[in-house]
Amino acid sequence: MLTVAVLISGAGSNLRALLEAARHPDFPARIVVVGADRDAEGLAHAADFGIPSFTVPFRSFPDREAWGEELGRQLEVWSPDLIVLSGLMRLLPASLVSRFAPNIINTHPAYLPEFPGAHGVRDALAAGAEQTGASVIVVDDGVDSGPILAQERVVIEPGDTESTLHDRIKPVERRLLIDVVRRIATGDLALTP
Repeated sequence: MLTVAVLISGAGSNLRALLEAARHPDFPARIVVVGADRDAEGLAHAADFGIPSFTVPFRSFPDREAWGEELGRQLEVWSPDLIVLSGLMRLLPASLVSRFAPNIINTHPAYLPEFPGAHGVRDALAAGAEQTGASVIVVDDGVDSGPILAQERVVIEPGDTESTLHDRIKPVERRLLIDVVRRIATGDLALTP
């Protein structure tokens, strides 16, 4: 059984979908802990499912490196096989990535390498793109630059706003994430070439 830690910053809608999938006995992965970089609304999902959680507030540390060291200590308590960044809005320090690599994956609301970074949906709209998408990648020490594990296109409709487009990307992102975690757990998808 693959053990998974999930890191969030916000509402945790992808986390909720993954928790619901993992609740089924035939799902080959279990979420063992949920962590956040702030008092995130999504921590309530962990509580709903009886999953332990922790918070490592970014602003409580002098720099990203010190924050990453504490985040790493918290994660090591749980010894997860896989770490899922699910709306974590902080770049992990390279030292933390290398400590757990390649067993960290991230979801992104764009068809990478198009529109990396924190505002992928907004950037796709601003560029006048006709389509964008959702991606699941292996985290490296760049910004949304790791190997792509799964992705799918989403058409941008006339009149789309950042909110409406994001609302259509989210279900695709959730489905891809659940499938990727399942395939990693069953050995059908490798995190290294």
